[in-house]
This record gives sequence, C-alpha cells and structure tokens, in this order.
Amino acid sequence: MHQLFPDHKGQLSRLNKIEGQIKGIRKMIEERRYCIDIVQQVKAVTAALKQVQLGLLETHIHHCVKDAATADDSRLLDDKITEIVQVIGRMD
Repeated sequence: MHQLFPDHKGQLSRLNKIEGQIKGIRKMIEERRYCIDIVQQVKAVTAALKQVQLGLLETHIHHCVKDAATADDSRLLDDKITEIVQVIGRMD
C-alpha cells in the first residue's frame, strides 16, 4: 500500500525564490563582486532555507504526527516523536 504524504506545494514558491537567489550569488561570484556582499546573500539564502525547513516540519507535525496520534497503534506516535527529536537535534 502506498502511503500518502502531505502536500508541500506552499514551499515551492520559497524554493523558486531561493533558486533565483543562488543564481544571483553565482553571478556575483562570476562578476568578482565584493566578498561581504556575496556573504550577505549566502546568509539570506541560508535563512530562507531555514524557513522552508521549519515549514516542512510544521506540516509534518500537523499532518503526520496528528495522524499517528489518532491511530490505533501507539508505536506510530512514538516513532514520529523520535523522528522529530532526531531532526531537531540535527538542526543548526
């Protein structure tokens, strides 16, 4: 049986913007722009990716964890909680 996961389309516009920012950074490097200007753009991309990460985690909690909490098998919820703790532990 194929598991149906939540829709993450809301993150696509953010990812498209990030993709544009990365192309801009590449162009800045090719044009040999000022180092600090490039670093600031990299920081902006990093922050934008963090927002995507948090959005995905929020969706996971609202859908996957919520579904596990209402399932008959309590091990499913335990597994989801463990996943979240592990992911948070690896977040910068």
